[in-house]
Amino acid sequence: MEEAVRLKKATYHLWTFTISKIISILGSNVLAFGISLYILKMTGSATSFAVNMVCSILPRVILSSIAGSLADRYSKKAIILTSQAVTVLLMGGLLLYGYFSGITVTSIYVVTALYAITSTFNSVTFSSSIACLVNEERIQKAMSFNQMSMSIAAIGGPAIGGMMYGFVSLEVFLMVHMMAYIIAFTLEATMNFKLYSKEDNEVQKDIGIVQSLKEGFQYAKTKKAVSTILWVALWVNLFFSAISVGGTFILVEVLKIKSQHVGVIESAGAVGMLVTSIFLSTRKQAKYPLLQSKRFILLMAITLGITTVPLWTTFTYNVNFIFFILIFFCFSTFGTFVNTPIGVMIQTEVEEIYRGRIFGILEAVAMAMMPLGTMVFGLLYDRVEPQWVLLGSSMVLLVITSYMMRSSVVKQIYPELKDANTHLKEKEAV
Repeated sequence: MEEAVRLKKATYHLWTFTISKIISILGSNVLAFGISLYILKMTGSATSFAVNMVCSILPRVILSSIAGSLADRYSKKAIILTSQAVTVLLMGGLLLYGYFSGITVTSIYVVTALYAITSTFNSVTFSSSIACLVNEERIQKAMSFNQMSMSIAAIGGPAIGGMMYGFVSLEVFLMVHMMAYIIAFTLEATMNFKLYSKEDNEVQKDIGIVQSLKEGFQYAKTKKAVSTILWVALWVNLFFSAISVGGTFILVEVLKIKSQHVGVIESAGAVGMLVTSIFLSTRKQAKYPLLQSKRFILLMAITLGITTVPLWTTFTYNVNFIFFILIFFCFSTFGTFVNTPIGVMIQTEVEEIYRGRIFGILEAVAMAMMPLGTMVFGLLYDRVEPQWVLLGSSMVLLVITSYMMRSSVVKQIYPELKDANTHLKEKEAV
């Protein structure tokens, strides 16, 4: 294929990928919002809501690595389209079940778990496909557009869901979700997932899943950059649960922020992600992505510590409101500056035959920390003052990040930094 034709197709992929992601994630967020409210309405129980969250998270933790292995062994396009089609069938099945028997909480749990399975295969496979869809120079743009899709959906999902709730039934939420995925399926069916592929995955089919997973973990160990990212991601996701678990508690129970203002504060995070994603889509790829990620993780840890300021002293209501808008905006901004270069690095430095497994392992690590962090910090907030929980988490994160991404490790990954420092010292000596 001529390079000009490939570049034109890559441009098509960039926009098709973004539009399909916005539509499907937006549909998913609208459904998640609607289901959450309907479960609470049907049961009035926070436990039922928590069970639905477990049904959504647990399959991702268990199956992310397997999804990555299959993405490396079989056609990425077939996996993505199959997962989209099964999702449509799941929603259609729940609609039919509701028509004949009425939608029950149990049926929602089952569909939520099955949907989590299909979305795991879809997200991991899509993540590992980006470098095959666009040329290397535009990988950061594609990763930024992916983040932008999530932020638009994070802003629009609750807004649309809130407008729909109270006026339409759960069945309408399901139909909206089905239509969103049908449109995404149609767009993705036109994409060439082998446009920039450099590997033949036929040889991978002869390897069993267990062996394939072992090879993925062994490969991660041999790549210092990848192993460092995995370990840092594990600890970062655990200790940043301090704000995801305690944020609403602190705002509502401690600072007495009104519920409508809490929504504004949380939406500031999605705005931060959107603004940063647009900014990064216009910039060149970072030369030293791991070094950039280290700096912004440290900034996130410092921001976590700064979050305790209103808990040590007394501010007016408006000052607290503006303060937390800025805090949530900064968290998302810094987080996007961490995630985007790491994603680009995996796309460019991990061989294609291992890329699915690495993304699968990374997602499994991140998702596994969510329930653990929720449990640990939920218990801590019941027994310890929130400012000490946040400050302790901030300090631990600073220590762990500074150690695991210390200068010697960074220079081992980027030897040219060591050479540059040596050259600078020699120049100063002269």
